[in-house]
Amino acid sequence: MGFKEKLNQKLQDAYWEKYKDRLTQVHGHVLSVKVAEKVILGFIHLLKVDIVVKPERSKLVVKCQYKKRRFFKKPEFIQVNQGHLVLIQGLKPKKNKKKDSDVIEIMNVINMTTKKELIPIGLDLKKLQQKQIIRK
Repeated sequence: MGFKEKLNQKLQDAYWEKYKDRLTQVHGHVLSVKVAEKVILGFIHLLKVDIVVKPERSKLVVKCQYKKRRFFKKPEFIQVNQGHLVLIQGLKPKKNKKKDSDVIEIMNVINMTTKKELIPIGLDLKKLQQKQIIRK
């Protein structure tokens, strides 16, 4: 194993140790999407996306939020509409945090309907979708 692989593995292990109790996934249909873009001083671009998801075989709804700030370039987000089937990977809030205590911080969104990913991770979406169909 070379230096790059060792460094990458150490970073992955450190991330896992820090956030292992907060990592979560939500798989379900989108109920609503709200996208807010803001430009400050002409070169700071802010993107805030709020998604409400109804998980499969559940009565409750989950609120998810994606925040991104970039300088000089506009941040991108994949097309997500009401009714799309999505898999959201993110972090649950900290236990002692009072504000936004039930909002999941989005790290990645996989849209099963359009077969797009926010951050490409190399999953075979057809196999993943077939597994979800079999579970029903």
